[in-house]
Amino acid sequence: MAIKASMTTSEDIHDTALPVKKQLEAYNARDIDAFMKWWAADCKYYEFPARLLADGAAEIRARHIARFQEPNLCGRLLHRSVVADMVLDHEIVTRTFPEGPGEIDVIAIYQVKDAKIHQAWFKLGTPRLHAGPA
Repeated sequence: MAIKASMTTSEDIHDTALPVKKQLEAYNARDIDAFMKWWAADCKYYEFPARLLADGAAEIRARHIARFQEPNLCGRLLHRSVVADMVLDHEIVTRTFPEGPGEIDVIAIYQVKDAKIHQAWFKLGTPRLHAGPA
């Protein structure tokens, strides 16, 4: 009987990153139903390191419905790393802040199990407002 060595392949990495990739595409399309398809029902959504912002898919959905109304909303992926069941994205997110339109650096860490995001942590930089008309 042959024993298969356990090693991470590019296919494994692709499978782990797929829910994260798809939810970012849906985020940029502002498609709440496509976005929520990739989150587990009992998922947790944190401000890094441990401040719980949303507990469960219903709270994550409610949090994003308003955000998806922003006309300039866009997450631009700069880099993605995958280690075991964790996916780390470095993004620049364009959005409308209370002070006006701008962008912010975001580090997002996702734990993926059974092709769904089960936990996510977000570390935000300082918003940079876009210059207004002169």
